[in-house]
Amino acid sequence: MKKAAFIYIVIAGIFWGTSGIFVNLLAPYGFSSFQMTAVRALVSFSAMAIYTLITDRRLFRLKLAELPFYLLLGLSLFGTAVCYYSSMQMASVSVAVVLMYTAPIYVMIFSVAFLGEKISPMKLISVVLMLIGCCLVSGIIGGMRFHIGGILIGALSGIIYALYNITAKISFRRESHPQTATLYAFLTMTVVAAFFSEPITLSQRVAVAPAETIALFIGLGICTFVIPYFLYNLAMKELPAGTASALGIIEPMSATIFSVLIFKEEIGWLSFSGIIMILVAVVLLGLSENRRNESTSQESDDREEAKA
Repeated sequence: MKKAAFIYIVIAGIFWGTSGIFVNLLAPYGFSSFQMTAVRALVSFSAMAIYTLITDRRLFRLKLAELPFYLLLGLSLFGTAVCYYSSMQMASVSVAVVLMYTAPIYVMIFSVAFLGEKISPMKLISVVLMLIGCCLVSGIIGGMRFHIGGILIGALSGIIYALYNITAKISFRRESHPQTATLYAFLTMTVVAAFFSEPITLSQRVAVAPAETIALFIGLGICTFVIPYFLYNLAMKELPAGTASALGIIEPMSATIFSVLIFKEEIGWLSFSGIIMILVAVVLLGLSENRRNESTSQESDDREEAKA
């Protein structure tokens, strides 16, 4: 079954990596990052609501104490998506996806600062590799021309996504159900995005080519959320979180390959080296987290045996 879980993660990463394809195909119609975020959120929330209706309607129940966490989760997803799509349009798909993928490093930094977690030598190496990698990808090292706005917004998407992960971690510690949290996070994201999406302008742009744009929007929601989310959840039942995180490098790798093959984006050797450094940093961090979880689990088992 673990072999199937690895396959699920790989397929999920490939689907997540298709974001750049949909953004590049929708951009010529004049859709803003806010509008793309709003429609993707609506499609994703609708799919999640239907799935919850079919599987377990009790998961619609909401505790007031959990509401602030769900609102923050939704706001974080909204901010991440807007910055991510904006960075793709301003810089490039490969730069945007790699900068967003620095989120695990920020999660580690926030966990050390706010959750009292310890930093290991491997985690410290990950931070250093990430910083050097970001400088190479952005063009700061090597004197390449780069879009400073796209770089900053891309980095911001990683920071905001890290905030999402920290909030989710705290929420799950309070025994919130992941499916309920995701459902209401996407509802919040949909409502917030609607205020910034200029619905009249959005409908006018859709009307220019309704068949193509509606199909692309549905594809954006289904391919970049519904399918990978479902596969990732299946894999998480069999794999440790650290292993799943490390395997997640498939996403930026696939996004970069798509951007080069389909949209002919050019990647210099310095940028490519930076991408590799960031991916190695994320893998090291995932392995470190995996070892920490295994150590904690072993200590817990030892305590149980001692009590027995």
